[in-house]
Amino acid sequence: MTPCPDREPMLQALLDGELDAANTLAIEAHLKTCAGCAAHLRTLEALHERLASAELAEPAPAGLRARVEAALVAEGRRAAPEPAPKRRRPWWGGLAAAWGAAGAMTAVAAGLLFVQLSAVPSMLEAELVASHVRSLQANHLIDVATSDRHVVRPWFNGKIDYALPVPELAAEGFPLAGGRLDYAQGRTVAAVVYRRRAHVINLFVMPARDQGWRLPWSREAPTPGYAVEHWRDKGLDYWAVSDVEGGDLATFRKAFEAHAAPP
Repeated sequence: MTPCPDREPMLQALLDGELDAANTLAIEAHLKTCAGCAAHLRTLEALHERLASAELAEPAPAGLRARVEAALVAEGRRAAPEPAPKRRRPWWGGLAAAWGAAGAMTAVAAGLLFVQLSAVPSMLEAELVASHVRSLQANHLIDVATSDRHVVRPWFNGKIDYALPVPELAAEGFPLAGGRLDYAQGRTVAAVVYRRRAHVINLFVMPARDQGWRLPWSREAPTPGYAVEHWRDKGLDYWAVSDVEGGDLATFRKAFEAHAAPP
């Protein structure tokens, strides 16, 4: 039995304790149903234990440290330049140095701010990825199971305070599976469920809401292991979450936008 090629990196990360909570739940659920990945994880664990217990380190000779230190001292003496005579700096030199230091500190602070804003996924994105994982784990993927949009769309009436389009996209390779109620941003929201072959796409739909100030050129980092597509249309925010390839999810978005009738 061989492991799934797309899951092997996650098995390595699980063994090293590098997965976040959402990805840990996802790979643990996969291990329950995939004998190949489960067997491969056991092999990795056994190898990890053997390497941790083996006495692989070879002690260095006793005199090596002293010889290395002596060589470094000698090299440092040869490389040290002769001290140059001190020159009196003009009065404006200190001011220029101060301005230069201030500019450098400002640049570093701006760089750190940019990294912080552009490298961390938004809190809402992380919340919706977690909801996607829970829907698969807790057997609460669908409240109304049907491929008929004329059943799914009216089912939300009275349960949420906004209307949403529910196009059928089976011809584009994304059959409608149903819908359910979910919870995000402190309120009940709609989750429309589509499928892409053996994968599930959760489309969370909610009233558009400002996600907070961000630099105009900053971009959210993807959540590892999942593809996320976000767009806004006619006062609604759409968040599509799945473990399909990012290209498939982008295709889903285009198909949805092309076939979505006004709610």
